[in-house]
Amino acid sequence: MMEQEHALNRRAEASDTLIDKAPEKSGDKSADKPRYQQLADELRARILSGELAGNASFPTESALCAEYGVSRFTVREALRRLQVEGLIARRRGSGTVVQPAAARGGALHQPLSNVGEILQYARDTRIAYDHLGLQALPKAIAVQIAMPVSDKWFRFRGVRRQVSDGQPIALTEAYVIADLAAAVAEILPPADAADQQINPGANTLFQFISNAARLSMSKVTQDIQAVPASAEVAAALDIPRRSACLRILRCYHDQNGRLFELSVSHHPGDRFAYSMHIDVEG
Repeated sequence: MMEQEHALNRRAEASDTLIDKAPEKSGDKSADKPRYQQLADELRARILSGELAGNASFPTESALCAEYGVSRFTVREALRRLQVEGLIARRRGSGTVVQPAAARGGALHQPLSNVGEILQYARDTRIAYDHLGLQALPKAIAVQIAMPVSDKWFRFRGVRRQVSDGQPIALTEAYVIADLAAAVAEILPPADAADQQINPGANTLFQFISNAARLSMSKVTQDIQAVPASAEVAAALDIPRRSACLRILRCYHDQNGRLFELSVSHHPGDRFAYSMHIDVEG
């Protein structure tokens, strides 16, 4: 009987995976993900938006199977991922519940392990950038990524905020190579516009730049480090100076391997949590 159940689960998993690979007319990149990952993304978005409030009862496995038209295996794997992220708790006899914000450290839990999740992060938050002209990279950053300190980059600066309450969750400094001057000019507001900020809405600055420059992005690298907040960072994020921050340095490379943009984001330690999935082979 157990062997039969395992066989059914394996067939259900294979079926869900095949369904995921079917092309969608909308061009949604999420169709390339396994169905359990798509489901986890959708449920995570419902939790973070407040639709499924903290400590509220979570839909049962059977209800999720019926609502999303997937197998029990798919639902269980999606819920397992949310549990690992600390968004839900599963208790024998009492079902699944959404963890209150306090149990998650009051932080925005955001998986940022691939470009699709970075884009989802942008959709869940908002930022407006000031364009600060051509400047050299901070020396420490230039040394870290092995770029000449004398090189000039277009510099952008903005504070990213949660859509739900407007609370600042990141101070981001973005730098674009000087070779892309035409693309930068294309995304800047008209000189006579009252608002000179660049507002990507639910998109990202690297999307704006790559689209304007007709680039294809081939790789994004990330460097994550715990750092104390400088006076500038503390003022922007409304936190005490030298508070714990998570600094994420991202480098964006085009189809030729050229680094065309980098960003340095500082996140308050009590408002942001970085999470990722590691699949174990074997």
